[in-house]
Amino acid sequence: MLGQNVEPLMQAIGEAAAGLLFPSESDFPIEAYRFGEAEPAPAAVLRARGLPPDTPVEEVSVASFFEGLVEGDDDGAARFRALVDLLQRELSDLRVYRVGKVDIDAFVLGRHPSGVWLGITTKLVET
Repeated sequence: MLGQNVEPLMQAIGEAAAGLLFPSESDFPIEAYRFGEAEPAPAAVLRARGLPPDTPVEEVSVASFFEGLVEGDDDGAARFRALVDLLQRELSDLRVYRVGKVDIDAFVLGRHPSGVWLGITTKLVET
């Protein structure tokens, strides 16, 4: 564990995600993301992004979100595994939210020991 201060973990997540692109119809970078102290329920995620309350929010498992990205022996799979391992080791109650329908904001968020929710965010395009 990296301790109660979130900054070292935010930095470690940023380093683990550096250069990784989440594959979809357009590949987008993965970035460290601090959500805050409020629990990231779907309505709170929409408010945090300034999106209308009728915007679709889908919660999926960590395993299904990273499916196909962590398998294999190549460097990309190893880097995705390292990122997922870091999130699972340092954060509790991991949740994955997909927000939107075609241009999707994706969040993998967990609770830090300090009570702050943080993790990663990226964009997906699915037509």
